[in-house]
Amino acid sequence: MAKRVFLFLCASSVLFFGGGAGAQDDASRIRVNVVLVQLNVAVTDRKGNYVSGLRPEDFEIVEDKIPEKLATFEEGNEPTRRLIGPDSGHSAQSVVKASEPVAPEMTGDQGKFQASVAGANVFILFDTSNYMYRGFVFAQDAIADFIRSLEGVSKVALYSYSRDLSRVSALTPDRSQVLRGVRNTVAGDDAALYNCLLMTVKDAAQLTGRKAIVVFSNGPDNASLVPPEDVAELAQSTGTIIYMISTRQAEEEPVSTAVFERMSKATGGKAYFSKDWKDEKQAFASIRDDLAHLYALSYYPQPNPNHGWRSITVKLVGKDLQKYHIRTRDGYRLLQQTQASSGGLSSSGSSASSQ
Repeated sequence: MAKRVFLFLCASSVLFFGGGAGAQDDASRIRVNVVLVQLNVAVTDRKGNYVSGLRPEDFEIVEDKIPEKLATFEEGNEPTRRLIGPDSGHSAQSVVKASEPVAPEMTGDQGKFQASVAGANVFILFDTSNYMYRGFVFAQDAIADFIRSLEGVSKVALYSYSRDLSRVSALTPDRSQVLRGVRNTVAGDDAALYNCLLMTVKDAAQLTGRKAIVVFSNGPDNASLVPPEDVAELAQSTGTIIYMISTRQAEEEPVSTAVFERMSKATGGKAYFSKDWKDEKQAFASIRDDLAHLYALSYYPQPNPNHGWRSITVKLVGKDLQKYHIRTRDGYRLLQQTQASSGGLSSSGSSASSQ
């Protein structure tokens, strides 16, 4: 590649003390201080069904072979529980963040879903390159249905990409604004997926809590300067889940297929390969379901001389729980003051909100 964006930023999804959120010094530099590592964990049985009802003591976290103590724990529609403070090894029973209440008209399973994903920030990155001339309207319909299914649940942003990134709708709870953005998208130009995904991850990096990027791609990347490995590492280190929805065209292109699978797996997400518009809608429904069943865990890292890449292992404690499968990211890079050379990258539209 003629140019590369070197990623030195890399901090886990974090909470900040004193200085507030990570400060953006200029257009190409972000500095982040990590004080709390946050993990999104999916637990499934052998049939792929989600396992609910687990307790904090059921989880064991090890960072670079160093046992860690859970600081906060959240599952479904329960409030977040603070278990220890940053300077204490003692348990605390205080509730630090209550989930959003279920709307009166929401009952049963729908009400449980609405409460369980409250507070998640979802970025949708829509392929509007020249690969999208066929099936464009069907893709818009699938994305619109996904957005409607998140009504009253989380904040959503809609970005689109071809050669450049367009921030069509900044992060907002207003679904009508995002839906209008979907209908106003048009197809054209080459696809610079990894360039644009990198910028989307950088926007998500400013946020704390659960955050996910849902990518809809209709073909391989043919215009990026950024290697996908850099994008995946930044997403891992900022606690951002990447879900990839790819059409048959990308599935038939083995390089893109392998990259999409590696990138999503590294961040704790999933890759879907949809042969038609019905499969696209099913993929979006699966992602919605996945977001609803994630456990949110966090810990304050114990002293560790490693200032580079730190590996994370999450296990379930107890013989009865060994049969279950865990999916989450496997590490992060600590305290690097990251500078990304933005040469060759451009974007249009308004910047995303971090509120």
